[in-house]
Amino acid sequence: MPFPAILRRAVTATVLPAALMLAGCSGPAPASALPLRQVQDLPLPGGATRLDYQSIDPAARRLYIAHMGDGTVDVVDLGKPAVDGTAQGTASVHGVMVAPERHTLLAAAAGTNEVALIDTRTLRETGRVKSGDLPDGIAYDPAHGKAYVSNEHDHALTVIDLATGQARSPIEVGGGTGNVIYDPTSGKVFVNGQGRGELLIIDPATDAVTDRLKVDGCDGPHGLFIDGAKQLAFIACEGNAKLLVLDLRSKEITARFDTGNTPDVLAFDQGLHRLYLAAEDGTVSIFDEHDRALVPVAAAKLNDHAHTVAVDQVTHRVYFPLQDINGHAVLRIMEPAK
Repeated sequence: MPFPAILRRAVTATVLPAALMLAGCSGPAPASALPLRQVQDLPLPGGATRLDYQSIDPAARRLYIAHMGDGTVDVVDLGKPAVDGTAQGTASVHGVMVAPERHTLLAAAAGTNEVALIDTRTLRETGRVKSGDLPDGIAYDPAHGKAYVSNEHDHALTVIDLATGQARSPIEVGGGTGNVIYDPTSGKVFVNGQGRGELLIIDPATDAVTDRLKVDGCDGPHGLFIDGAKQLAFIACEGNAKLLVLDLRSKEITARFDTGNTPDVLAFDQGLHRLYLAAEDGTVSIFDEHDRALVPVAAAKLNDHAHTVAVDQVTHRVYFPLQDINGHAVLRIMEPAK
């Protein structure tokens, strides 16, 4: 498919940065157009195969990366930075999520439709929980000690009690789901209803769906981030290459933006109020949040398959696992340009 057109505001007109204008004229701008400086390409163990979700333990200064093609989870010490180990045996791993105070890493092993529970101190598996069909994203609610797993080809959300390591009753959502997020501000769990074009809100105290918000104009809502303080949801639509802003107060879509083809993972820098979106075609889109609205900053092709991104809230460094740089998987470490 051709590269997407220029990123643009759909609700109000705005003057676009030069990097975005360049992207609109001749496909995505080169990576140098991004307001990021490359710090390092850190080689990752294993093959030059697909990588997926990431999760940061801020206290331990560790980054966990799903090495989907290898069926492993790579662990990076962010302080050095250096590879700190590898957890084995998670076939076709998609989502990863760390529960720091429980010394537990959850890994969605889509190859066996299970969630592996891994001790972060030893990187050894301590248990397995049966999931639905194709477990993908994982959210962790520390207040209730539960994890929520979205199943992309199923009709229910898997719920795991981390105190017992056992599954609770699944939550019927009525179709396949995209990513799932726990919002500490509201204490609620949000999940993209991928097949029905909805954003579902779940009360983890009861595991009941308390609301279903329509996401009009979104083909396949997948990537998700919730800014609980501003009561905004940012939703990536993988089928029609859009990023939508959903106002959780009014329950209305307030903005639409074009993105790279098949937008996937979102990451938000709380200190800089900056949103990163990574797409399957390698395009990274960057937005700044101002007054409960997003303003496009830049969009450029970083590298093939640069579809996953994570942000260190302490250093503001940005992490892009790349599956094939000169025949090797690497973690590209970048930071905001001065």
